Amino acid sequence: MKYSKLIYLVSVLTLAFVTSCSDNEIPSQESVSDLSNDGYKRSLGPNVAGLDMEFVYAMAIPQSVGKIVSAKVEASIAGADGTYLEHRSYYTDQSGADQPVTVGNPCVTSGAKSEVTFSVDTCAATLRYYYRIPEDAKGKQVNFTFSAKASNGKEVTYKLGPYDICKMDMKLDVVLTDGEKCYFSLADMAAYDASEASSKGGSIDLVYLYRKIANITFEHAFVAPACDSEYKPGVSLPSGVSNNTPIRKVYGLRDRHLANLQYGIYVDDPDFLDLDFSNMPNYAINVKNEGGLWIESQDGKYRAYIYVNEVNPGSSSPKIPTNSARISIKRYTMK
Repeated sequence: MKYSKLIYLVSVLTLAFVTSCSDNEIPSQESVSDLSNDGYKRSLGPNVAGLDMEFVYAMAIPQSVGKIVSAKVEASIAGADGTYLEHRSYYTDQSGADQPVTVGNPCVTSGAKSEVTFSVDTCAATLRYYYRIPEDAKGKQVNFTFSAKASNGKEVTYKLGPYDICKMDMKLDVVLTDGEKCYFSLADMAAYDASEASSKGGSIDLVYLYRKIANITFEHAFVAPACDSEYKPGVSLPSGVSNNTPIRKVYGLRDRHLANLQYGIYVDDPDFLDLDFSNMPNYAINVKNEGGLWIESQDGKYRAYIYVNEVNPGSSSPKIPTNSARISIKRYTMK
């Protein structure tokens, strides 16, 4: 990335955003041609289907030469619904807050292309582009071509990528309740009650339960259907539910996606490949808030990281029913 060029453009844009070009002079600089552009990826972490990749696209032209009339982005794989190019330009005020200024008509997205036609007389803008990662991009790479057009006929392009799109799937905020929707399917990333689980049979991988047992710290537990009865007291399994699921219990692995954090670490595709489930137990008891579980389906098709967002009791302000757990999952298909 040409950081020096980008820094110059952004500093120019900060001056030019709030009024038209007729009120702002852009300093001359040899590195800026009649129409210049630059860009970078703003979002961090693994690129997971269903999430947004966010980009910043900057463009500028000297006042004496013309004005910007349009900006466009084309992805190598069409984005899902929710993909768009902002029609507002942003600058940072003295307090450090982003301030939007409308510079164009709302984005028109058709297939892989998103375009904004400018509606104000401006010679500098920084637009944000949000690419909603589609399901059919999983395991592939995606590239982006940004372009801008000026009133004097000049056009420029800027390419970003390729970016790897994760193979893994993600699901947030699944609630399991003891004795009710307590059966969890890794294939569906969903919770079921006993009646529903009986029709799922071999796809049920975990049972959630809450128990207060004298002289044992048990409380919130996630166990394989095939675990010994002492780890699932009072549980009568539906017909056909019998999977033996290895479980590795961990603490401190607060994935930013699953825990909805601003800072932290991410579980990514390669993390699933290096796991060793040899001699792992098929139960995890006394699971607490912000704990986690690595699991593997009995047939080896799926591996997953389950983050425990919240358990009740045990949460200072529970948003779920009593004797329940709210979990979020990243799942990787091994075969």
